Amino acid sequence: MSVNDPISDMLTRIRNAGMARQTETTMPATKILVAIAGILKEEGYIGDYRVVERRPQDQLVVGLRYGADKRHTIREIKRVSKPGLRVYAGKDQIPRVRSGLGIAVVSTPEGVMTGFEARRRGIGGEVLCTVF
Repeated sequence: MSVNDPISDMLTRIRNAGMARQTETTMPATKILVAIAGILKEEGYIGDYRVVERRPQDQLVVGLRYGADKRHTIREIKRVSKPGLRVYAGKDQIPRVRSGLGIAVVSTPEGVMTGFEARRRGIGGEVLCTVF
């Protein structure tokens, strides 16, 4: 099955798996999805991720995390820049999510990184999604 927006598909799969209390979810792997999964793991929103080699396309398996209260660690995950309306931000316009409690994932010329890291390096880019 081909999807027009793999990033939205990834975020929806993570959101749905979290609401269904699943331990992991699977999706087709692309470089950008693996980069986003790496950021989510670094920031503590997901447990782990791995790429399983398959034909015709590799699969990305994302392990979800839950808190002590059995609630999903991701309270809210939203797509910002969509294929029909791209959202770009300069280094000073990168959004702060929930007064710094959440993160913005930004695609920059130096790779995919958090909004905080992009601001620190002084570079802007396309705001892919926000996570809280």
